[in-house]
Amino acid sequence: MSILPPPGSGAEVVCVGETMAMLSPTDPRPLAEQPSLALAVGGAESNVACGLAALGHRAAWLGRVGDDPFGRRVLADLGARGVDVSAVEVDPVRQTGVYFKDPGPDRTGTHYYRRGSAASRMGPELGRLPLLGRARVLHLSGITAALSDSCMELLQELVVRRTVPGPAVSFDVNHRPALWRQRPSDTAATSLLALARAADIVFVGRDEAEALWGTRKPDEIRDLIGAGAGPGPLLVVKDAGHGATSYAADGTVFAPTPESEVLERVGAGDAFAAGYLAGLLEDRDAAGRLRLGHLIAAATLRTREDTPTVPPRPELDARLALDDAAWSALRLS
Repeated sequence: MSILPPPGSGAEVVCVGETMAMLSPTDPRPLAEQPSLALAVGGAESNVACGLAALGHRAAWLGRVGDDPFGRRVLADLGARGVDVSAVEVDPVRQTGVYFKDPGPDRTGTHYYRRGSAASRMGPELGRLPLLGRARVLHLSGITAALSDSCMELLQELVVRRTVPGPAVSFDVNHRPALWRQRPSDTAATSLLALARAADIVFVGRDEAEALWGTRKPDEIRDLIGAGAGPGPLLVVKDAGHGATSYAADGTVFAPTPESEVLERVGAGDAFAAGYLAGLLEDRDAAGRLRLGHLIAAATLRTREDTPTVPPRPELDARLALDDAAWSALRLS
């Protein structure tokens, strides 16, 4: 039985969070050596919305931007990708957040300038917009919880107190240590665990769970969150190049990560969530949802963009139909 409410006329998924202007180099040299930067937009939740829209689903992004050129760029770019931005609030005083990408030999670093941004003023009142109640899924992340006290209160309203009845709540833990540094040391672990336990669908990386909660194996995360039995959430544990495991009341399923070229890892987790949620909306089985998540994440790994060009549906469907042996041998380039 699906955990989602039946389809309606509104957006299938509403993604709530902060989207920023993104300035990034056009080649692999470090940021300090770059003569110019390219302007785009990015944010964990809107990345998910873009992935869903690219896969043919009705997706909306809800947040706040400043009344400035960066805010207008955010709305224009997301709208051009097919994401509904009609309910986004524009702040006449506070600015749109900005972040910079910094290529390195092992990974791409990110430098954020978001303190006091328009999005940091999100609060419980945002949860009263009619758009949310018409969705099948509300998707949020732990990034929003860390932005401000009012943002944390918004997540408490939507995830824990469920002031919007009806939609399933999807929560990506998305632990960003830098955002929690001004709070007591155990705040992130305690807050994110409470939100994860209250959600219907949870995404978490095995490595971030170990850093947060000291869990070393996916099964330990399942036990901590209470997934896979009774009222516990549907849990998806991502383990980078190894694979992803889902825990639900009807069983545990593992799907290995297909081998893929990697240019940059930024945004891959959001792409996985978009693919997985698309599979859920399409009534795919657990293995199909995990595989679709892997395929969209791999498309992100092969580009320096946070939101990739999604492979054509016939190509995706052919790969999703592979038997287990062929899937395990799959190489994406």
